[in-house]
Amino acid sequence: MDISLYFRIQHYPLRRNIENLSGFNDDFFPSCDISPLCDVTVKSLMLDHANHYFFGPLAIITDRVFGIHDIEYITPNMISAFHVFVAIVSAKCIASDSLLSRRAGVGLFGLRSMLDDLDGHVARERKNEHRVSSDIGSVGFFVDGMCDGLGAIALLIGCLVFLKNNPPRRGYVQLQSILPQISDVTKDSGVGTPYKGKVTSKKLIQKLVCLGAQMLLSSTAWNRYIALYQDLLERQNVSNQQAACQTQAFRSLLMWTVAWLWRLFNPHAIIHATLLAIFCDKLWEFLRAVQYAGFIVLLGLICISEMHVLEVQAFIHKTLTNSTLSV
Repeated sequence: MDISLYFRIQHYPLRRNIENLSGFNDDFFPSCDISPLCDVTVKSLMLDHANHYFFGPLAIITDRVFGIHDIEYITPNMISAFHVFVAIVSAKCIASDSLLSRRAGVGLFGLRSMLDDLDGHVARERKNEHRVSSDIGSVGFFVDGMCDGLGAIALLIGCLVFLKNNPPRRGYVQLQSILPQISDVTKDSGVGTPYKGKVTSKKLIQKLVCLGAQMLLSSTAWNRYIALYQDLLERQNVSNQQAACQTQAFRSLLMWTVAWLWRLFNPHAIIHATLLAIFCDKLWEFLRAVQYAGFIVLLGLICISEMHVLEVQAFIHKTLTNSTLSV
């Protein structure tokens, strides 16, 4: 899918307004309303794979089936508030001792992710906007961000409760079952002890706080670069020469690389990786793996993105003289 998306960016015009919609309803793009390969924007390019290819189109289909954007008393903010409730129910399932219940909780959080896409789609439909973008500074933007944060907090609390009730242990192998029994326990030097000891609550909280901090850092940086790239590459009131410079920067391999890395490490992708670890019953191993490595990857990606923004700004500065972006 990513290869097809890259091909679309390189060989098809980047739509700049909805009037161009009819020009893309061909064999390659059977339905521009649903296809994640049709209307390419900065935000869609930086969305994680699950939201871009699955939850986003599913939200559009759901709206088509139920006509939600035509139901006046259902507002996008109501949908945002409802997916917080779904996240809380999901967290309660994730806190369960039963693996089946935890997997059901993962499914519920997937429903929450679809609802998160649905509220944005409904808001755009009511404004007659069809391009995926962040409406920075609007009330809906802050409400959606707050609800996303509450959902992430609920998920972390569910993980904490589960790990406290089912603390991981050091030395998982039950040696007693595979080693000969020791008749004289007074001479036992520790061999044959089933477990070496439990992980303390302090370490559980420490690892979950690190994961939460990574989600916050990723969310802050991701939204920042979406705003910066939107202002640089999607500004509408520009000349043809200026639009050509924007298109050239958008199609560059470095822009694709930076955006693709954010697809892997944006806050939604981190949450989905956590859910996958819960589904596979490998939550503790996941937390141990990302505790410090996650910060290193995110800080490296932020440095690369910052340098690229400056490079794009310098490239377009010669033509976009009005309201030059200050980084």
